[in-house]
Amino acid sequence: MLQAQNISFGYTDKIIIHNIDFTITQGQNIAILGESGCGKSTLLKLIYGLYDLGKGQIFWNKMEVLGPKFNLIPGMDCMKYLAQDFDLMPYITVAENVGKYLSNINIEQKNNRIQELLEIVEMAEFAHVKAKFLSGGQQQRVAIARVLALEPEVLLLDEPFSHIDNFRKNALRRNLFSYLKEKNITCLVATHDSTDALSFSDETIILHDGKIIEKGNSHDIYINPTTKYVASLYGEVNEFKLSQLTFVEGEDETVLIYPHQLKVSEDGLLRVLVKQSYFKGNHYLIKAVFDRKVIFFQHDSSLVFNEEVKLTIQ
Repeated sequence: MLQAQNISFGYTDKIIIHNIDFTITQGQNIAILGESGCGKSTLLKLIYGLYDLGKGQIFWNKMEVLGPKFNLIPGMDCMKYLAQDFDLMPYITVAENVGKYLSNINIEQKNNRIQELLEIVEMAEFAHVKAKFLSGGQQQRVAIARVLALEPEVLLLDEPFSHIDNFRKNALRRNLFSYLKEKNITCLVATHDSTDALSFSDETIILHDGKIIEKGNSHDIYINPTTKYVASLYGEVNEFKLSQLTFVEGEDETVLIYPHQLKVSEDGLLRVLVKQSYFKGNHYLIKAVFDRKVIFFQHDSSLVFNEEVKLTIQ
C-alpha cells in the first residue's frame, strides 16, 4: 500500500503541504481535487520522490520514498509520473518515444508492446510521425502511453486529459482506467475535472491550502459534501439555511443543494426570479435570485427574464 505519514513541505520557508496523512490500497484509483495552487501537483511530486520532505515519511509497500538527497536520479523505479509538460523527445517518432525505455533484447516483443499501448491511447496510426508534428492533445496521449510502457506499480498523473478533445477524452479515460484496473496498478490523478473523480476513481482526496479536508468514497463525497468548497469543485452549488427550505423559524443549519436537485413546481416553497438561461445541451442552467442571493437550478427549457417560478427540492 501507499502511505503518507504526516508529511509537510515548502519550496521556501513557507510551508505549502501541511501534515498530510493517508493510506491507499494497491490497485485503487484516487482522484485529487482542489482549486489551483492547493498543492495537488506538489503532492504527486513528493510521492514520486522529486523533492525532499520537510517532515514525515512516504512508503510504498514498506519501502521508503526518498528524494534527491538520497538518489542521484530522483524518482522511484516502481512509479511513473506524468507531468503537465509531457517531456517527449520532439525529433523521434511516436513509437520511438513510447519504446524509449523498453528493452531491445526482443524487438518483436518490444514492437508488440508499443502497438498495444498506442491502441490504448488511440495513436497507432501516428506511430511513425515525429512528436514535434503532433498537436498538444496528441502529445499528451503519447506521453500517457510512454509512462505505461514499463507497467509501473504506481502511476501519478497530473491533469492527464487537459489538452485532449472531449470526443477523444471519454474513450481514452475508459481505455486507460480499465487497463489500470486489469493490471492492478495504483493510480493517483490530480485533476480539475469532476468526471475523472466521479466516473473513474474509487476514492477522492480533497485538498485546500495544502491540507486534506476530505478523503473517502468518491460517490459519498459528492452526495454529502461537508462544505461549500467541496461541493463547488463539482460545479455550481447553492447554499440555503434550513429555515428557508422549511419555513421553520430558528433553523439556521446550512444546506448545500446542487442545481439538478431543484425543480420547478407549482407546489414549490422557494419563489425565485429568473435572470438568465444557459443552454447546456440536454438541459438549461437557470440563474435566478432568491432572498437577494444568486442561485442556480436546472430546467428542460429556457425561462423568461424576471419570470417568477416556484422551486422544490427533488
